[in-house]
Amino acid sequence: MLYNVPPNFIAFSTERRTDEADRPYAGFNVTPYTGDFPSRVRTSQKRLASHLHIPFENLVIPRQVHGIKCVAVDERLLSSEQRAEELDGVDALITNLPEVCVGVSTADCVPLLFYDSSTGAIGAAHAGWRGTVARIGVLTIAKMFEAYGSRSSDLHCLIGPSIGPEAFEVGEDVYDAFHLAGFPMGQIATRLTQPGVRSPRRWRINLWEANAWQLQRAGVPPHQIFISGICCYTEYAHYFSARRLGINSGRTFSGILRRA
Repeated sequence: MLYNVPPNFIAFSTERRTDEADRPYAGFNVTPYTGDFPSRVRTSQKRLASHLHIPFENLVIPRQVHGIKCVAVDERLLSSEQRAEELDGVDALITNLPEVCVGVSTADCVPLLFYDSSTGAIGAAHAGWRGTVARIGVLTIAKMFEAYGSRSSDLHCLIGPSIGPEAFEVGEDVYDAFHLAGFPMGQIATRLTQPGVRSPRRWRINLWEANAWQLQRAGVPPHQIFISGICCYTEYAHYFSARRLGINSGRTFSGILRRA
């Protein structure tokens, strides 16, 4: 899936492209730490780099942990012998280098892609519900300002395929985490009820809206936030979904780069 961005940028989310949707690793998977065969993942990574017309080492894929660590990708990191270690435990990447693709891997969590129409800087963040509560999108914006002088008003954000508001059902603990973090619960949450049934309260939470809300509060203009509206839980034949396939499954990779 290609996003509609200015011609000097490329932004995308990979698709599975398989006729065996119920097999957890069936389809195109470039994420190396989810249990797929390493040789198959490596082949997919090389195919992606070739399709993007960039050197293989310019495809930067962090090992995510549902945290908020953001790393700036520079020339030193690209050639570092400790690159894998430096990308371990990282959930957001930023760079101002041309021809370098930064991205994040998701299978229900929200991928956030950023580009700065003024400086040309780019970023990618992995916003699961924990990352969303911790405002990883806002932290990524702050890092882009610190490193490259990016202003919120110049940033565009793409919210990619992820679990949609009709499918993300959670318990009271997750609801409370959002509530305590100051999110507008009337705007992002819907209570599930079953007439005549006494059970713990369940909720549906709109992660797309939760991320868009925090980005707007950080100064990103609403018209510069694009929500794909693709629910990977319902569209799992095209995009990986851990709730459908299990944690040990492939991942959708959402990436962005700037041409020289």
